[in-house]
Formats: sequence, structure tokens, C-alpha cells
Amino acid sequence: MPPRKHGKVNEADAKKPAWEDKRTSETRGIEKLLSTQFPTVEAYRFNSASIRIRIVDERFEGMPLDEREDLVWPLIEQLKKKTRADISLLLLLAPSELGGMNRHILVNQEFEYPSPSRF
Repeated sequence: MPPRKHGKVNEADAKKPAWEDKRTSETRGIEKLLSTQFPTVEAYRFNSASIRIRIVDERFEGMPLDEREDLVWPLIEQLKKKTRADISLLLLLAPSELGGMNRHILVNQEFEYPSPSRF
């Protein structure tokens, strides 16, 4: 539950994604690099060994996953080797794939509402 102020839910915290507190300077750097080519990039450190990244871009609409990866991978290769090794989820979605029933719904839900980590 979001923090309360004077018995009410803090509105800023209520709108904040569940994973917001997991963002680090490292993941902000990832967002900065990837946002040079993709307008909507979100990244957070799930645990000490895992980074999750979600990119939403209109260019992905109707595009197979391997072609999406081809667009993103040149930027991922610019990251430090350790950072690249920690990427456990690279979610590449078209805007239409964010909602409704589709093949990405479960993994997008896991990104949005991370399960507890043992690490």
C-alpha cells in the first residue's frame, strides 16, 4: 500500500509503478542510452543479479521478435559487459500489446508488478 499523509493515500505514490523504487543509477543510464532511439524505455534492477527492461515503440507493431531485437541490440551492446550480463528480461512491445489479451500479457504483468525476489 502506498504511504499515507494525514490518513489519505499520497496521490503521487499511488500513481507510481510498483517497480519504481527498484530503479538505480545504472538502470537510469540504460534508459538514457536506449531513449536516444526509443521514446518509451523503462528499466529497473529486479535483484542483485537481474535487470528488467521494457521498450514500447510503434515501430514494433506487426514486427517479429527477432526484427525488434535487431533494432535494439546495437544499443544494448554499448552497455558494460556486466550490465549486459544482468539483463534477464528485455520486453519489446508495440503500444497495442500493452493491454488486452495477447501473448505478452503475463510477462508484461510480471514487469509491472514484480514477484518477490529471493535475492
